[in-house]
Amino acid sequence: MAGRGHLLAFAGLSASYFAHIGFFNPYLPRWLKDLGLPIFTISLLASVQSVTRVFAPYAWGALSDHTGQRVLLLRISAAIALLSSFGLWWSGGAWWLALVLLLMFTHTSSMMSLTEAAMAHLVAGDWGRYGRIRLCGSAGFLVTVFVAGEWFDRFGMKHFPAWAAGTLAVVLLATLRLPDSREPVAAHDAPGEPIGPVLRNRVVQWFFAALFFQVMSHFSVYAFFSLYLDSLGYGKSTIGLLWALSVVAEIVWFFLQGRLIGLLPMPRWMLVCGIAAVARLGLTAGLGGWIAALVVAQWLHALSFAAHHTTCIAVVSRRFPGRPRGRGQALFTVIGYGFGGVLGVLLGGAVAQAFGYRTMFALAALLAVAGTWCAWKVMRLEAAARRAASPA
Repeated sequence: MAGRGHLLAFAGLSASYFAHIGFFNPYLPRWLKDLGLPIFTISLLASVQSVTRVFAPYAWGALSDHTGQRVLLLRISAAIALLSSFGLWWSGGAWWLALVLLLMFTHTSSMMSLTEAAMAHLVAGDWGRYGRIRLCGSAGFLVTVFVAGEWFDRFGMKHFPAWAAGTLAVVLLATLRLPDSREPVAAHDAPGEPIGPVLRNRVVQWFFAALFFQVMSHFSVYAFFSLYLDSLGYGKSTIGLLWALSVVAEIVWFFLQGRLIGLLPMPRWMLVCGIAAVARLGLTAGLGGWIAALVVAQWLHALSFAAHHTTCIAVVSRRFPGRPRGRGQALFTVIGYGFGGVLGVLLGGAVAQAFGYRTMFALAALLAVAGTWCAWKVMRLEAAARRAASPA
């Protein structure tokens, strides 16, 4: 079991990383607009992060599996991301910004999968401890999304590059406090452990399908929820409070999950999370004009995202033990937030433009239905495997 100091170090990294995300992701488009860039160019630059999630996490994960130096790679990623952020100070036009963001996101988009792999053996299946670490990340996000918003409203967007460098410097300092937790040397002297047999397992295939549809459905919320609410006539303060409500729900789940997660087996939790996603997106699409329905929908974030995330990390840790763990965590990011994110934003934008936001959220609910069905298949296959393994 990990010592308190080690867990605090990972909690610090989670808090600093999501504090960076809490300022950078929401306010990047606003800064780009302040630079005078057209909307289409802004959308392309904002999508660079999702594009890097298609290739970067798996490349870093494979390297970490090969070397066993997960913490060292985290430090290298944080250092290069910090150095690349200095490029935001130079006015080099859209192509220069695309290059800077590509370099930065290539290193930041893989950090959480590397972190999950590095601390997997430290939490040792203690999901209460894991929840408290992730709680720190949610709190960091919540703090900076409000503090940065107040700062930029008061002083303008000119300090955006300084915020980027400052938050990434804190991330780098947090990585330097991590324990140097390497895989046993003997494991990395052994021949490369193939990942193909794991991926051919039907449970794993249905799991990744469930992950893909669940996360893809949620990108309608991440990318278009504010625009949808604005089109319905909600004010900025109400929109901000609804966003904050989902983060509070996330924090509450991570605080309580040590007591809750053991109530059901992980495959059944996946099914519950899928049903919650269907309800959340269905309420948003069908009853968006009713504030009480939106409050309930945002509270469901505790299950549709937070509980789902913990469940997926648990499944990946069990299905990709030992040396392939880094690649397994990377596949979680690539399939869910890489391919799922890119396709979710592109499909959502096309549907919203052609048919409106309400139709887009209805389609997202259907994607969540597909993810729920895949989760049901995982649960059935797991149950069949347990029956086959039990003595007659």
